[in-house]
Amino acid sequence: MSSIWNNGIQLSIFGESHSAAIGVVIDNLPAGVSIDMERVQAFMKRRQAKSDGTTTSRVEPDVPEIQSGLYQGTTNGTPLALFIRNTNVRSQDYQNVQTTVRPGHADFTGYLRYQGANDIRGGGHFSGRLTACLVAAGAICGQILEQYGVYAVAHLLSVHDIICSKLDTQTLTRKKIEEIRSLPFPVIDEIKRMRIIETIQKARLSMDSVGGIVECAALGMPAGIGSPIFDNLESLISSMMFSIPGVKGIEFGEGFHAPRLMGSENNDPFYLDGDIVKTKTNHHGGILGGISSGMPIDFRLAFKPTPSIAKEQDTVDLAEHKETKLSIVGRHDPCIAARAVPVVEACCNTALLSAIIKQKGI
Repeated sequence: MSSIWNNGIQLSIFGESHSAAIGVVIDNLPAGVSIDMERVQAFMKRRQAKSDGTTTSRVEPDVPEIQSGLYQGTTNGTPLALFIRNTNVRSQDYQNVQTTVRPGHADFTGYLRYQGANDIRGGGHFSGRLTACLVAAGAICGQILEQYGVYAVAHLLSVHDIICSKLDTQTLTRKKIEEIRSLPFPVIDEIKRMRIIETIQKARLSMDSVGGIVECAALGMPAGIGSPIFDNLESLISSMMFSIPGVKGIEFGEGFHAPRLMGSENNDPFYLDGDIVKTKTNHHGGILGGISSGMPIDFRLAFKPTPSIAKEQDTVDLAEHKETKLSIVGRHDPCIAARAVPVVEACCNTALLSAIIKQKGI
């Protein structure tokens, strides 16, 4: 499986949803950097399931166990290996989908790719469970990124047909970032927060699911990081974001709204803030020609509705080679976008630190 990402920093992810454990090996981190594992644990807790009906009922402690790469709380230059145990599995929930493929899942394509040998319990290696590894890695990268003065934050911009206010990257501050990170539910629009929670709960009760959009922004990214054509900053960020299950689209800055604007509206006028060149607006999302401009990085991700729903659906039994019906049982998130918020933030940390290391070295 292509479970290795190598773009300055190298990540190698292993495990399945219902295996004994999952984990990640992080290579090429700078040596001599102090890592606060309590902060890493707090970051991972933001991804954990909740008891408010908006997430799966599968709750895992997700305590990362350091196997190597950290000595006396400091990176030592060798690969940093993290081990996360799976302690709350119910593999019997997947007995009826051994060969009956679930609509919207990777069961069919995984069956073809691995000749039927793929582990389907909880989605196996395709599962959103593996995002715990991405969060652990991104939490560590985020602490190192702070040494460069870079801070990322994400929030739930929309769910189904409810759209909240976008981040104002022109006025975003570190204090505001900390406030957003500390929200018990990651919606910054207080008026619409409860409507979104109710929409997710309603989808769960009706045995269905909903999708959503997650927005992420990063302050302090140095100007001049990235390259044109194949090694551009947008490509690097996107490659990390598409490692998150359920992501179906990404846009930077104005994104798909840009075609509706005139050039005079979409262009960002330059000005001098002392000796620093800035833009008066940030329609470009902090990246021009694949290279960071020094303005905040700004992008949004589209998450599809969770494919695991209890409603009866049409499908195919691959063993019997016949059409059949399927009702999915088990514990699933009615809206994966909600729990994906810290995952997006973590992946942003990893991508941005990788870009800096790739260009400036360690």
